[in-house]
Order: sequence, then C-alpha cells, then structure tokens
Amino acid sequence: MGFLMFIIFGGIFAVSTGLLSGSALFLIFVALFVLIFLIGGLRVVDQFERAVVLTLGKYSSTRAPGLTWILVGVQRMIKVDLRITTVDIPQQEVITKDNVPVGINAVVYFHVESAEHAILNIQDYPTAVSQYAQAALRDVIGGVELDSLLSERALLSQDIKKIVDEATKAWGVNVVDIKIQDIELPADMKRVMAKQAESERERRAVIIRSEGEYSAAEKLSQAAQRLSEAPGGIALRTLATIEKINPDPSKTVIFALPIEFMEGIKSLGEFLKRKV
Repeated sequence: MGFLMFIIFGGIFAVSTGLLSGSALFLIFVALFVLIFLIGGLRVVDQFERAVVLTLGKYSSTRAPGLTWILVGVQRMIKVDLRITTVDIPQQEVITKDNVPVGINAVVYFHVESAEHAILNIQDYPTAVSQYAQAALRDVIGGVELDSLLSERALLSQDIKKIVDEATKAWGVNVVDIKIQDIELPADMKRVMAKQAESERERRAVIIRSEGEYSAAEKLSQAAQRLSEAPGGIALRTLATIEKINPDPSKTVIFALPIEFMEGIKSLGEFLKRKV
C-alpha cells in the first residue's frame, strides 16, 4: 500500500514538474494495475493437492499441481488434500446381539479420490466420514455376539469398511481401512471370562494327563509281555525296581528265591487244581 501511494504521488509530482505528460502517467498507472492484477491471480498447488475452481459460484475446472492463475474477483479456488487422512472414532457404547454392553473405539483411514465431488457433494467430508463410520460400527457390532466380536475383529472391521466405502463413493472419498482398536468389557464379564479360560485350561490339562497315562499303560503292557517271554526277565526287573526305590542300599535285606522254585510252586498249584 505504501509503495502504491509512493507511485501515485511520484507520478503527480512528475506531471507537475513537466517530467511526464498526463497521458504517459495514465498509461503507466494502467500497466501497473494490470501487472498487480496478474500477479494477484497467481496460485501454487502442491503435489499432494488438487484445486477446485469456481467461476461466479459455478464449478469450472480442477487444477493440477504447479503454478496456476485465476481471475481475481470472478473465480475462487478451493484446495483439497489427497493424502490419507486418519480420523478417530470415539468410544461407542454398543450392546451386542447376546445383550452384553461393550465400549469400542476405532480408526478410519481414507483419502480423497475426486476433489470436485468432495467439494460439491458434501459440506464437510472428514466429519461426514467419521459420523457414518460411527453409525456403521454400531450397526455391525450390534448384530454379532460377544465371542464373534472378540475372535473375528479383523472380519468385522472389513464389514464396517465395506458399508462406509459404499456410502462415501458419491463423496469422492475412498476408505482405505478401518481398525477396531480397543474393546472394553464390563468388570463382571472379565471375571467370568477369566474363570472360563481357567476351566478350559484345567480341562486340557486333565485330557493331556489322561492321554499320557494311557500311552504309558500301553508301553508298560508291551514291556511286561516282552519280559514275560524272556526267562528270568520279571525277576531282574523286580530287582532293578527295588534298587531304584531304596534310598540307602546298606540298610536293605533282600531274600531272593530262584526262578525254578517259583515255577515249581506254580506247577504244584496247577496240579492241585486239576485234582480238585
């Protein structure tokens, strides 16, 4: 403004002193005005932006990145950021299909695909995406049970994304992803789930222990059969077992009987049975 005033007073002084004629001063003022008007219409669009130009309020074009020019006073430029935008969905209190109240929050990742649609078809597209994602989150979570919510979080996120993405196509917005961040459960439900998990672990431990005992019994049966086939095998195994379970061998007295003596008693018992 100060520079303009200096030019005006300088031109008046030059005309009054005879250095310039009135017509020359007028041409200088016109050229200066045109230059200022042209420079004032220059705009820079960044690489990650697109510029929507409205001429007298009507959409006329979408400008690419770089240096561009608009007609000041007639045209208006609105820049749109095409980078991925992150919007937090605040915690929502939702009741699941099996009547369990849960608190859920999520994050929406989206970007603008069509700058003109994002400006002309919706007033505030970030807020609109956030609000629509909240509604879709409530609808989807309200239709599933708690077990499905906890175990199929990624699948539910994709279902919410499809609903939001379908609605935002007309706005020129593409939803990249929706992530469910946190699921807050009531304290009573947490205790019940902890007890359920503990019972499940105990059940698995009992099954594993039983399977181990069954397998050990099978191996012992095979070992006993193999030892019974070998002469003196059972006796040797008995002596080895006695040696292992005795903490102090010096205090142990073992009475060993010959195998033939035991077999004789067995034969005598069978003979007596046949007589009876």
